Amino acid sequence: MTRDWKTSSQREDAEALGEKHNDAGSAVPEVLRHSDVSDTNLSEYYSRRAVEYDEIYEKPEREQDLVVLRDRVKNILEGHGILEVACGTGYWTSLLSGVCPSVVATDASPEVLEVARSKPYGRGPVRFLIADAYDLENVNGDFTAGFAGFWWSHVPKQRLPSFLTTFHRKLQPGAMVCFVDNQYVEGSSTPISHTDEKGNSYQRRLLKDQSEYCVVKNFPTRKELLTSVAPWTTASKVMEQQYYWTLSYKLDLSVQHS
Repeated sequence: MTRDWKTSSQREDAEALGEKHNDAGSAVPEVLRHSDVSDTNLSEYYSRRAVEYDEIYEKPEREQDLVVLRDRVKNILEGHGILEVACGTGYWTSLLSGVCPSVVATDASPEVLEVARSKPYGRGPVRFLIADAYDLENVNGDFTAGFAGFWWSHVPKQRLPSFLTTFHRKLQPGAMVCFVDNQYVEGSSTPISHTDEKGNSYQRRLLKDQSEYCVVKNFPTRKELLTSVAPWTTASKVMEQQYYWTLSYKLDLSVQHS
């Protein structure tokens, strides 16, 4: 099989998955039908998954953990003006709109934003914007807090510093920041298919239409989380449950100059 590599990054992303190629671009073997792990591929995956995405919150074994997690997020962010990145279908946007005076929710996928816009929201105004989480140049507001639900795990480890820098620049000094994501639980989580040389782990995701994707899905340790945000805060906290983790901290840009 011969591929037309439109960009060198597409070839590099595929090679990160373990594909080897000859000079003609032949893959030996092709790992998956959708094995490109670029931002475009991840956006395409979630666009196609939009109508079935919220089913992930219906797993019965996670129900009690989810109740605790929802309350925790509300307690951390209540009363703040929120910038939410990678908002997806608006599950967390809806929760935040009930306790926050305003929410600006962004995502790179028009399809998931269409689902999000169809949901009911609470007391504060909610504004949806198409924006790449790695490029928030056109997102503006007086944000006293930032939030991302189940996005951290999809950020390749080598891109975390640049993502956090971009995200933090959109927030007010002293802003509260909150991330929530999955713990890996054998028997409940989708199995890890492989890891790359940078330590990123991957999962093979099969949608109801039988299309298959390979996506980055990292499961950071408590130490990794705290270390990742140390350049921007002296007050960070990780709370762990069986199925989820929460990272919260107060943004202190003076740390970088100390």
